[in-house]
Amino acid sequence: MKTLTFKTNINCGNCLAKVTPILNAESSIQSWKVDLEDPERTLTVETETLSPEDVKKTVLTSGFLATPK
Repeated sequence: MKTLTFKTNINCGNCLAKVTPILNAESSIQSWKVDLEDPERTLTVETETLSPEDVKKTVLTSGFLATPK
C-alpha cells in the first residue's frame, strides 16, 4: 500500500462535497481524506496502483488542483 500526499485547493465543506463522489468512484483508491485544518489542505490517498499523476488527474476532473508533496 502506498500513501500519497498532495497540496490542494479544496478549502471548505462544499469543495469537499464536490470532490467526494469523484474520489469515492475511483476503485483503485482504498481510502482518502482531506485535512481542512492544514494550511496546505493536504489530501492523503491510500492506493496500491495509482501514481501521483493519476490522483492529480482524478482530482482535476472535479475542478480542483492537487500538487504532489
